[in-house]
Order: sequence, then C-alpha cells, then structure tokens
Amino acid sequence: MPPNTAPVLVAGAGPTGLAAALLLARRGVAVRIVDKALLPTRHSKALAVNPRTQELLEDTGVTARMLAEGWTVLGLTLHRPSHDDVAVPLSPLLDTHRSLVSLPQARTEALLAEALHALGVEVERGVKLDALEQGDDGVSASLVHADGSIEQVRAPLLYGADGAHSTVRQALGLAFPGDELPEPWQLWDLRLATPLDPDRVHLMLLPDGFLFVLRVHGDLWRVMGNGAHPLDALPPGTVCGEVEWQSHFHIAHRVAERAGVGRVLLGGDAAHIHSPLGARGMNLGIEDAYVFADCAADALGGHLSRLASYAQLRHPVHRRVVRRIAALTRLMHGHPAALRELRDELVPRLMHFGPARRQFFRVAGGLDHPVRTRG
Repeated sequence: MPPNTAPVLVAGAGPTGLAAALLLARRGVAVRIVDKALLPTRHSKALAVNPRTQELLEDTGVTARMLAEGWTVLGLTLHRPSHDDVAVPLSPLLDTHRSLVSLPQARTEALLAEALHALGVEVERGVKLDALEQGDDGVSASLVHADGSIEQVRAPLLYGADGAHSTVRQALGLAFPGDELPEPWQLWDLRLATPLDPDRVHLMLLPDGFLFVLRVHGDLWRVMGNGAHPLDALPPGTVCGEVEWQSHFHIAHRVAERAGVGRVLLGGDAAHIHSPLGARGMNLGIEDAYVFADCAADALGGHLSRLASYAQLRHPVHRRVVRRIAALTRLMHGHPAALRELRDELVPRLMHFGPARRQFFRVAGGLDHPVRTRG
C-alpha cells in the first residue's frame, strides 16, 4: 500500500514545533504535528519570554496572553560576598518598549497549543518519528504510535523540532559538534520566603561557582547553580519551603553542522543547545520557527530555493548565539580558580560600563541581530 499523502510534518511539540505549526497554519498551510510524549511537559526548562519572541508572536494573539499571565522583569542584581550589590534596570537598556517576561515554558507551550487548536490543528501525542527518507518531491517518514502500530506518511516538508537527541538530525547524518562543562549543575523550583527583590533576576558570584535566582510566580522561585550547596548561598533571612521540581544536569554547547538538508530542516534544540544563561534557548527556537514558516510557505508556493535559504539564514545565527552564550557561561561559572578571579574583577566592572551592559541585555532580549527571512 503506498504511503499516505500528508501535510507539512512537524516532529516535536515543544515551543519550536508548536510555533512552527501555528505560524504555518495561520498562513493557510496544512500542517501535522506529532510528539512522542503522551502528555505535555509539566516542568519548565525556560522561564523568560524575551522581547523578540513577543514581537514574532504578536499577530497570533499568544503574546497578549503571555503578558497577561506572566510578570515583567524589571532588572538584574549582581551579588558578591562582602561587596555591595550592583543593581541594573532592564527596559532602558533594551531600546524597545518590551521587556523580559517571566512565564514558565509549560505555559508558553500550552498557549501555543491552544492557539493552534483554534485553527483546527491538534498535537498528535504518543507518536514518534522513527525513520525518514527524502526524494526530490517529498519526504517519506515512519511514525510509530503508542499502540505500536506503524504509519507510513508522505510530506512535502519535514521540520525537525524534536530536541537535543533529535531523531531527525540523526537520520540526516548531521554531526552535533561542541563541548560540555564537566561539573554537574543543580536546579530547584521551590517555595521561598526571601528578602530578594521578587521583580528582578539575581546573579550571585560565589567562591565555588555561580547562582541564578528568579521568581517563577507567587512565592515559587527558580534556583540554579553549579556550586556544591547552592541553596546554602541564598541570602540570610531566606527560608526554603516545598520543592516542586528538582533536577541535575550538565551544560553543553553544540550546533548542528547544518540547519537542514533538502526538504528536511531543523530548529530549536535539534539544531542548537547551550546553557540557560542569556535566556535564549526557547526564544531562539521560536525565532527558528518564524523563519521556517516564511521559507516553507514560499517553498510550497513553488520557490524551492527558499528551503536552502532557511539553512543559510539560521546556521550562522545559531553559531553566533551559542558562541556568545558559551563564552558568558565559561566566565560566570567560576572554574578554574584563575578564571574565577578574573570573573570577580571583570563582571562588576562590565555591569557598570554602559556599552557592555547594553550588549548583555540585548543578547538576553534576542535583539543582538535582526531576524532575517531572506538572504
């Protein structure tokens, strides 16, 4: 029996895949989105929705809902033992009327999925893309359903947004070069009673590493660090309560050797991974989705060269952003001791130096480069 004819196939229903499907559907392009997970994730790797993402999703109505649910980050405070804090406002440094908004990734995904549902497209869960083969006129893929049945489908295009261990990227035979920091990092989402300003991001330079603290909502905070006992580094007067989520992980910085081959393209973690510092992971993936939707719609309209345009446009961006985040992470994480000494001297000075401070926030805001949909 010949394979079924299918719409554009999106593998992966994280923020990148959902945004790609939504932006295609809004253009009137038939789309099918599958994800191997039976249920949406309850935990949130990303917390910040940056100004660029808000801009790209404005016309979908999702941005307004993000702003209604999230809270605006007013600034950043740098903390060092035995030193005065360095507090920096955020909005004036971004050169935009928008700011960073704190909203759990799980809610961002839910809002994207609801907007997609309103256009008649449902995420097909428990469906894993297992293999693919492409030709001049389309892509053949094997989909394994939760009951073990295998469906053969045919799609004009395939978008691989299936995460860091991407089946799509592996099927294309693309290398994922990069490196990994040796030490484990720890993460908590927990209830805190703390004197920390709830409307700011807090970065703490510690003798054995680095600590990141951000309120999620209410009295729930994200605490992440690479020291031996990160929670012990929270300021005096802090009382730790119920832990909603705890995780240990290693940080890697990698970029796929190409952002796609032929009719199969990559976005999000399938194409690039990096540390959470800089708040770019989810946001960069949604940017990928925006460019993909534009290129894919043109390709389906007869301009097939636009598929190559996507890879040519996005790959340099991926390399540039990951390189910047990797450099920032290596500086901030405080190992070895010589680098920690440099960090402790350099970072406070940079926070006081206007151009460096502005560039840091432009990176975090996704405003360090224009979003180009054409070469």
